[in-house]
Amino acid sequence: MSILITGGAGYIGSHTCVELLNAGYEIVVLDNLSNSKVDSLDRIREITSKDFKFYQTDLLNKAELQTIFAENNIEAVIHFAGLKAVGESVSIPLHYYHNNITGTLILCEVMEQFGVYNMVFSSSATVYGMQEQVPLSEELPLQATNPYGRTKLMIEEVLRDLYVSNKNWSVALLRYFNPVGAHSSGFIGEDPNGIPNNLVPYITQVAVGKLSELRVFGNDYSTHDGTGVRDYIHVVDLAAGHLKALEKVMVSSGVSAYNLGTGKGYSVLDMIYTFEKVTGRSIPYRISNRRPGDIGISYADPSKAQKELNWVAKKGLEEMCLDSWRWQSKNPHGYEGPSKEQAVLNVVK
Repeated sequence: MSILITGGAGYIGSHTCVELLNAGYEIVVLDNLSNSKVDSLDRIREITSKDFKFYQTDLLNKAELQTIFAENNIEAVIHFAGLKAVGESVSIPLHYYHNNITGTLILCEVMEQFGVYNMVFSSSATVYGMQEQVPLSEELPLQATNPYGRTKLMIEEVLRDLYVSNKNWSVALLRYFNPVGAHSSGFIGEDPNGIPNNLVPYITQVAVGKLSELRVFGNDYSTHDGTGVRDYIHVVDLAAGHLKALEKVMVSSGVSAYNLGTGKGYSVLDMIYTFEKVTGRSIPYRISNRRPGDIGISYADPSKAQKELNWVAKKGLEEMCLDSWRWQSKNPHGYEGPSKEQAVLNVVK
């Protein structure tokens, strides 16, 4: 029996593949490589010394998806695949709705066709919208404020409706907070296309000299240093959460939502100063105006995941920063160029 990982070549997907393989699972990876690199899959094989099948295809291609299910004994699906840039979703909402929602509908149709009802869904804390109340618990009313967040919210509703129609469905909705860090080997990590949308890859690209300075959006929030506070979680802790959720959906039915976060908030300046402390690299930054729609403080209440999944985030802020820097310094051009180790090997050869 195999676990199908949609979007398995991406940042969170690749780290989850490593955790699954190391835990003894057989996996099948599907990815259209629109926002990921096939090199990450080779690196997963290097890290784990295990092989797996890879299909370069799209969830919108129903015939190819049916072929994957026909050729493999799929037991459950971990569904990462989807477009994820908030700003881009505002510019091209139809593309996001079609890709994320239609792709998931087709996936669910094929799963039902082949009698596969277990899913771990990659949702997001964006489904909480502009909540002023912290920490954020799963019981809060949901209110996405952009097309990307609405696709996640709509998919959550679709999956709940599926269970109402067919009690065989067993789904975990994992609401991520702010994934950072990388595998401790430095072989896989976050490799965003273009200018990073997220804070930590922006910091690491400044540290490695790809970008000149970091812009900090707002220093007048009601926080300990005026900058925005968020819940940052190490991507390896996040990946471990998927294994715990997978274990649960395999032995139960129903639809449950879980926050995956640390339950602690760190400011932008906390992140900068911690990164400088553990790496010895200076991060020049400039204060800019607040971005519209940003709130001052957002962090998770992860107690439900701890109670029902027996999962808790273990890695602290310094480890998040060190692992992010290890990935970026070993791979200054991401997956596109050779890592420093590979470059040395090429010279020796």
